[in-house]
Amino acid sequence: MKTFGLFLSSLLMLACAHAQTSGILRGNDLQPVDLAETVGPVTPGSIVVIGENHGFKEHQNQQVAIMQALRAKGLKVSVGMEFFTYTDQPAVDSYRQGLLSEADFLSQIKWGNPSYDYYRAQSVFPNLSEGSKTIALNAPRSLTGKVSKGGLQALTPDDLKLMPPQFTVGNDGYKRRFLSMMPHLPNPEAGERYFTSQSIWDDTMAWQAVEFMRSHPEQVLVIVVGDFHVQYGGGLPDRLRVRGAEFPVLTYSQVNTSGLTEDEIATEINPGTQDGPRADYLWLAPASPAAGQ
Repeated sequence: MKTFGLFLSSLLMLACAHAQTSGILRGNDLQPVDLAETVGPVTPGSIVVIGENHGFKEHQNQQVAIMQALRAKGLKVSVGMEFFTYTDQPAVDSYRQGLLSEADFLSQIKWGNPSYDYYRAQSVFPNLSEGSKTIALNAPRSLTGKVSKGGLQALTPDDLKLMPPQFTVGNDGYKRRFLSMMPHLPNPEAGERYFTSQSIWDDTMAWQAVEFMRSHPEQVLVIVVGDFHVQYGGGLPDRLRVRGAEFPVLTYSQVNTSGLTEDEIATEINPGTQDGPRADYLWLAPASPAAGQ
């Protein structure tokens, strides 16, 4: 009877959302909400994680809209960027303070693709005059590259100094979904190395975010990150809770509906019986990268 109830609930949610191609939905029941309603409960000391497909203008606009809605509530908004390595924080600070030109900043941090045009508005959103800050969150690629190839044992003593303290890998559900995207691994050991590398990204970002929030409890930290790190709470949200359960964490997943059928959209957004809701809020919109991205 319980199984039938879950099945019926899923059918009802699918029916509710079948024609939805844009707009914001609550993740647990797929009911439409407006942006102001989603940020209503956010208070100082909260962390807001916004997932995205990299390099999509629509996703950039929606991220900035969330930040603006938070600021309209009178909140001080800092922004954490997955795309900046935490060891480059001095360069980020110099750039934000106008001591380093954008071109020199991007050269110094070795920016690649996609175009920085997609992330400039998020990077410069924090109001420095109120004490808000742009935070570099991610692990150096030298760490994740070595671990992908040789595991944690490949790290040197100097590498280990750059690792998040008390590092642990992501949870089992996150690992299952991560490995499901890699059906042609040469062996199970490779999957373990790749997942450990992925977990270093998540745990480093969580470590840096929590350290910032503990010293800035009067602020809200918005984190801009790839959508897989957000989905079903298994990546970054899980690591944030492990490292700083005192901070409320709100998640958004941006869903690109371009080219998807109604059934495909429903599959993307419907809460699963195994993993639950994809995020606290889902922002649906057709999106496409610019040519050359």
